[in-house]
Amino acid sequence: MDKNLELTTYRNGDIIPYVTDPTAWAALTTGAWCYYNNDPKNESIYGKLCNGFAVSDPRGLAPVGYHVPTKAEWEILISYLGEKKAGKKMKTNYDWHTIDDSLGTRLSKIKLSKGTNSSGFSALPGGNRWGGNFHAIGIVGNWWSLTQESSFNAYYCSVAFNRDDSYVTYDFKEAGYSVRCIKD
Repeated sequence: MDKNLELTTYRNGDIIPYVTDPTAWAALTTGAWCYYNNDPKNESIYGKLCNGFAVSDPRGLAPVGYHVPTKAEWEILISYLGEKKAGKKMKTNYDWHTIDDSLGTRLSKIKLSKGTNSSGFSALPGGNRWGGNFHAIGIVGNWWSLTQESSFNAYYCSVAFNRDDSYVTYDFKEAGYSVRCIKD
């Protein structure tokens, strides 16, 4: 897919809860989604954020004919694009220099690595939700993997405003990241 998933239900039609309260989000052990900053206006640009519990739920997030990428599939994409330039090739050439409310600073004062989107991935810096709070819009894009590191952690792919590379690492499933899917 060339945009982030805009999910509200699992593949079988069951509702994924929309959780706005930061304390409730941080305490979740089941799937949930939200808009960045709980603002529906962010969906048209960045899609929705979901926690790792939604991704690992056996009911599945991906539409029929698609699947959430595994850690290995993210690593194959990064390798194919060239590890040191994968992020640059994944990022759009716009929207990577906005104001991040969590930092209160203009990113234009910091070295900015604009993208070329030569991969067609169209990565945008949709930020994340961590500890129930929102962070890093304009700075980072993170996309969940289906691969779990443990019952509490899952892998994700990350692209940042000041880096040309991309990498795969893991985080707590309580985090809220974007989701992309691959056609089967």
